[in-house]
Parts: sequence; structure tokens; C-alpha cells
Amino acid sequence: MNKLSDRLQRLGYSQTFVMSNKAREMRSQGLDVISLTLGEPDFDVPEPIKTSAIEAIHQNFSHYSPVSGFLELREAICEKLKRDNGLRYQPNQICVSNGAKQAILNVLAAIINDGDEVILPVPYWVSYDEMVKMMGGTSVFVKTSFYNDFKMTAEQLEEAITPRTKALLYSSPCNPSGSYYTYNELKSLAEVIAKHPQITVISDEIYEFINYETTTKSIAAFPEIYEQVAVINGMSKGFAMTGWRIGYSACPEWLAKACEKIQGQMTSGANTVAQKASVTGLKTDPSEFRYMIDEFKKRRDIVYELIREIPGFKVLLPKSAFYFFPDISFYLGKTLNGVKINDSDDFAMFLLDQAHVGSVGGVSFGSPECIRFSYAASEKELREAMKRIKACLENVKVSN
Repeated sequence: MNKLSDRLQRLGYSQTFVMSNKAREMRSQGLDVISLTLGEPDFDVPEPIKTSAIEAIHQNFSHYSPVSGFLELREAICEKLKRDNGLRYQPNQICVSNGAKQAILNVLAAIINDGDEVILPVPYWVSYDEMVKMMGGTSVFVKTSFYNDFKMTAEQLEEAITPRTKALLYSSPCNPSGSYYTYNELKSLAEVIAKHPQITVISDEIYEFINYETTTKSIAAFPEIYEQVAVINGMSKGFAMTGWRIGYSACPEWLAKACEKIQGQMTSGANTVAQKASVTGLKTDPSEFRYMIDEFKKRRDIVYELIREIPGFKVLLPKSAFYFFPDISFYLGKTLNGVKINDSDDFAMFLLDQAHVGSVGGVSFGSPECIRFSYAASEKELREAMKRIKACLENVKVSN
């Protein structure tokens, strides 16, 4: 007798955690494995944020917060959005959640009915499609091009919209591609969205600060669709606070109230100590945390020089986030050391077994021809990982 729901059985496991756990398991067996799987900054939380958390504990911030978060934090989020993004929001438009993941789920739960369509530009973050399934929706995939920096065009968006389209969900800067949409590209997308008032744009901007060229723009900056946009952000990436689980959404008031209603029945408010510490992080000038971005850029440049030497890889220089997403089509359909490579998940497992380097195949990102490497690791580990992969593929026995 199967006691599990049909909804659960439609869901897949996060391939990111599958590969991370496999790498961890191999390490526990004494193998020297370098894991470039998780998208997690390897820095410690900045001292002023930790100090604020300690003070909050001593001040007994140990009771429930309002479901949508402390007013002080929501005000700090509004100040940050105005300072960094030129966006005007009021505290009643903010819902603080247990990570940006929950913020996205809140929005989807608020707007999606069974069978509604959600447009996902490919590649997309591994959880997007599963979240849509969880809410009873249907994902509509828009395939982008390696040669267009993995970005969807306005023409592609227009073509994907149907009477059942309820949302567009994407990340900019993008996990996994490391690309981001420019002002003009967002403007062209906004012009399409404005013609379809039933569509809500869910703009995941969690990698906002990890950008090596310029300040990224938000699609919410275009007044004609402001009331159609849910901005998603949080503390995990730019502040190295992944385990603190603070995310937030900034929405039109009707949607913010809906998110609060849903969260009130799910988890209530987020961790109170982490909320107080987040106020300090958000009120601090972003330049204070620039040292992390500078280090990521240094690592990116090192890996770019090394990864281009690996046979069979086609790779772009990522402009943001901390991932490389090379095209490994050269190896698909071939047999490497007796192992058939049908897709990049097979290839990722091959590299883990043969080179002892953990990565994440692109299947769960919607791109079975690509593979993701996180460079949120030490320079020493990154150099050694690229050396191992290159040696492995230079000496591999290939058959068709």
C-alpha cells in the first residue's frame, strides 16, 4: 500500500544535495574529494552581524516575531531596496521568511491554481520546477542559448505566454549560468509583461551583490509593471549567512498580505535572533563586505584560465554569482573508461568517481548538456580540482 501523496511522488530530489551528500560520503570513507557542489560562500559571517546576534540573545529576543517579520527589519529592507535598487516599498509590502526559498514558495502558493503555467527560462535554479509542481502548476520552459549568455529574449517570452500563464520565475544574477539581465534587456521583458496583467514576475535577486561588472537592475524598477513584480532576496549569499535562514519578498500590498497569510499557517515568523542581526547587515554600507566579492572575482579569473584548458569544455566567463556552467556536449553519447555518458548528470558522477571532484550535472537545471562548478572554495582547492579534471579527461579512454 502506497501511503505517499501523488504530489510528493512527482517531486525529485535536489541534485545539488544529492551530489554534495555523495561527495561527503566518499570523504567519510577516506577519499580525498574536492566538492564544488554547493552554492555557499565559504566566508564567516561578518563580525558586526555576529555581535548583533549575541546582543539580541542577551536582550531576550527569544519570542515569536510578527509573521511578516519585525517592523525594524522590514524598514531596513525598504531602506536597502531604495539605496541599492532605487525601489520604493513600504514595510507592509515586505514579508520576511525562512530563507529566499520560502519567499518564492509563498508567492507561488498565493497565485497558482492547478494547471496554471509558470514560465522558466532555461537554465533555472534546481528548485524552481519542483516548487511549481508542488503548487500544482505546470512549468513552461524557454530554452536559452550558450551564445546569448543563457538569457531569454523578449520575443521568446512573448511566444511562451498563453491564456494559462500566471507567472514568470527567474534569477538575475542567475544560478547556474552566472549571467544577468541588463537594464535594456529587462526593459524589453517588462514591455511584454505589461501587456499581460494576469502575469506575476517572481524576480529572484539573491545573488545581487555578487556581481563583477556593475550594479544589477531589478525588473521592479519599471513603473508599468511594478504592481506585477515580487522581488525575492535574502541574507544568504551577499552576507555569507546561509544557515541563518533569512529571506524576504517585496511585493504589491495585495500579494504581501497573501504571503503573510500563507506563512502564518506554515512556519510563522523567521528566527528572531537572525532577524535582529540582519538589520545590522542591511544597514551597513555594502562596500564593507566588498572583500568577499573581490575574492570571488579573483577565484573566478583563476578558474577561467584553468577550465579553458580542459579538453571538450566550452565555457563562458561568468559575470556574476560564483558558478561556472560549461557546455560538455562533446562527451555526451560517448563511453569514458567503460562508462556511458548519456547526460551531464552521468558526466558529473564520472568526474566524482574518477577525478574525485564533486560538481552538479545540468539536468535538474534544465540543461543536460552543461555542468555546474561552484567556485565558492579556496584557491588551493580550485586549482587542484581543475588539475584533476584536466588530467582525467586527457587520459580517459573514449569510445562511441
